[in-house]
Amino acid sequence: MTAPANANIQWFWFQFAEFDAATLFDYLKLRQDVFIIEQTCIYPDLDGLDRASLHLVGKRDGQVVAALRIVPPGLKYDEPSIGRVVIAAQARQGGMGKLLVAEGLRQSAQRWPGQGNRIGAQAHLQKMYSALGFETVSPEYDEDGIPHVDMLWRG
Repeated sequence: MTAPANANIQWFWFQFAEFDAATLFDYLKLRQDVFIIEQTCIYPDLDGLDRASLHLVGKRDGQVVAALRIVPPGLKYDEPSIGRVVIAAQARQGGMGKLLVAEGLRQSAQRWPGQGNRIGAQAHLQKMYSALGFETVSPEYDEDGIPHVDMLWRG
């Protein structure tokens, strides 16, 4: 039997400069393992937005298993933007993605009330994001060889 997604998950929020070296390494390695290696997508995952962003890291038994970042409003879109949503392969069950994004939305709404949240979502994840209140607001487009759509959460 699979443990519920929230079983023993601890959530940690970081400004980029607040990361300890080990957590930052594990977080960036997870992003690399999934976005570049697993998805076979060669692109600059580390970009100019990481330092300005707020980062959420989920740990289970001391291991980073889920993460995302929130880009503040005005840097990528007019609204805040959740992105780099990533879950380790062994943690992809029981609704972990929804828990992760819901925590991101909670923090985004708290920090930037009334501003909503705009994302560039992989097109195949529209159903999950829609279940969290996002609506698709663009036609499908290619980003780094992967179909994406823009989605908006109005809060």
